[in-house]
Amino acid sequence: MTVEETLPFAEWLRLREPADAAARAADLVDAVRPRLAGHDPIVIHDLGSGTGSMSRWLAARLTGPQRWVLHDRDADLLARAADSMAGVTAADGAPVTVHTRHGDLTRLSAADLSDGALVTASALLDMLTAEEVERVVRACVDAGRPALFAISVTGRVRLTPEDPLDAAVEEAFNAHQRRTVDGRPLLGPDAAAVTAAAFARRGVPVVERPTPWRLGPQQADLAAEWFRGWLGAACEQRPDLAGPAGAYAERRLAEAAAGRLEVVVEHRDLLAGG
Repeated sequence: MTVEETLPFAEWLRLREPADAAARAADLVDAVRPRLAGHDPIVIHDLGSGTGSMSRWLAARLTGPQRWVLHDRDADLLARAADSMAGVTAADGAPVTVHTRHGDLTRLSAADLSDGALVTASALLDMLTAEEVERVVRACVDAGRPALFAISVTGRVRLTPEDPLDAAVEEAFNAHQRRTVDGRPLLGPDAAAVTAAAFARRGVPVVERPTPWRLGPQQADLAAEWFRGWLGAACEQRPDLAGPAGAYAERRLAEAAAGRLEVVVEHRDLLAGG
């Protein structure tokens, strides 16, 4: 497989799910739990649900009946997510039901979230613009609902052993994350800070936690796939990196295959209004 040949998106989500689950800040779930008391069932709106990683992770950490409302622009991913929730129960064995809503999650209003007890998302914010984050935050605040947003990249990575090309690739990747797509200037690694500031301006307290991926020999497949995407995006942003990237990729992928590559990918989780 070359650097450019990455997995289909749904397969990438499947591969990364264990790392996301291990990284998420479980103590923020403990912090928000009192806000969910008295809701029967607990209705949770999950934004950008993908294949359902966040709902599967969180449902099993809450007690009592739950109704999940999954929002995504991709109808195929929504169908996969709903199917994957079959048989999932709460921590105390209470039932968990799932509903899907196909559409633009950045256009949700307070009324759309008003039946919920909590709004969640995972690995979403960095793909939004500042304007879209403002709309999402406004909907959560106007609805009076706490928000638990997990696994937002910060742009910082560490690879061990170090390589002279690491810093240049990281810089180019972060610039790619901040690119403009169809007129939308993406926030990329600035997303968590922008989101926290948007809540703070509205008087909503925010608690943040570092939630890094720590990938070693046991996660070699994920480390290799992450590396391909990371380097491929960097080369797309800076074509001059394509020349040295070939040898760099060979070194790094050989290290991953041999269990010698360790990768830390920094993320942040935030809880607003918990």
